Amino acid sequence: MNSRAARIAVVAGEASGDLLGSHLIGALRAKMPDAQFFGIGGAKMIGQGFDAWFPLETLAVRGYVEVLRHYREISRIRRELKRRLLAEPPDVFIGVDAPDFNLALEKALKRRGVPVIHYVGPSIWAWRGRRIHAIGQSVSRILVLFPFEPALYEKKNIPVTYVGHPLADLLPLEDVRDEARELLGIPPQQPVFALLPGSRQSELRYMADTFIETARLIHQKLPEALFLAPLATRETRLLFEAALYRRQAHELPIRLLFGHAHEAMAASDAVLVASGTATLEAALLKRPMVIVYKMAALSYRLMRRMGYLPYVGLPNILADGFVVPEFIQGDATPEKLAAALLGLLDDKEGRARIGEIFRRIHLRLKQNTAEKAARAVLALLPDEARKHVSVAAA
Repeated sequence: MNSRAARIAVVAGEASGDLLGSHLIGALRAKMPDAQFFGIGGAKMIGQGFDAWFPLETLAVRGYVEVLRHYREISRIRRELKRRLLAEPPDVFIGVDAPDFNLALEKALKRRGVPVIHYVGPSIWAWRGRRIHAIGQSVSRILVLFPFEPALYEKKNIPVTYVGHPLADLLPLEDVRDEARELLGIPPQQPVFALLPGSRQSELRYMADTFIETARLIHQKLPEALFLAPLATRETRLLFEAALYRRQAHELPIRLLFGHAHEAMAASDAVLVASGTATLEAALLKRPMVIVYKMAALSYRLMRRMGYLPYVGLPNILADGFVVPEFIQGDATPEKLAAALLGLLDDKEGRARIGEIFRRIHLRLKQNTAEKAARAVLALLPDEARKHVSVAAA
């Protein structure tokens, strides 16, 4: 049989998936320079030569109610994607997170005989584990980011590989506060708080006003403080600017940044952050933080019935305890958030303790993730495509 270039379909559903997908594509392209990558992805994946059939932003919706509002468009995209992939099946399909979108698609492709990898284990450790049966029916192998996850899948005889988290490979193990402050032109002793209200537009709509009012309360008690607000996209920046106008808060010392979230967190004394991947980034940068989780009231009621962990933030889940405070839904008031952030600023011993816990987490997650994930993908390629893998990578 003649060899040919590998055709690999990838579907990522939000900014964190775009990051994971881009690193994996980069590692695979180093082994297969002529491989074709296509599906749904964002700017980082496109930068690796990915052919985006649909924009990633379409799937970046959080919460049950919010998904229902976009259900028709999301369903249309999944039908069209399924039609194209079944008409000309790829050599392997990689679903990067986004389980609500990807699992049904993966099941259909697996039935057609396409090897399927799901990259990032759905949070069965945070929710009732009924979804694990759907995972077993839908995937050939699952790649998980956290060390406690493999045992959950092994119990159900689902092929699983622990690959660690790519952010642990990318972010420095040592504290880089001074370098980040020099880069951003911030004096060493100035109190600095990073504000990260989320990467999705839906998150900004629920949290931007609360974050701004929290900054106002801190400013009243600490006028010399500076606030850094890195926004991931033009749309989220516009939403944050609209909230500043709505709250009449343009006098606050809030510096908006386009991207540069890592620099903003590294330069800060404490971080106010929406629950999600950014909490892990803050932990890997050894920053104390206050975690916020807000969504539509109905979505929250449904989520609360399903969940059984006492915490929602990844740093606390990985530490198996409340290392940093969390404020959920109605409990996330500006008064409580400001008090918690100022408390972190004043507690030097507490900040040092948190930093040491986060360092231990960093070491556990540092696994050369992209390389491990790439090797798992290569193992599922058909023989004719695998012949294009470079000898050094084989």
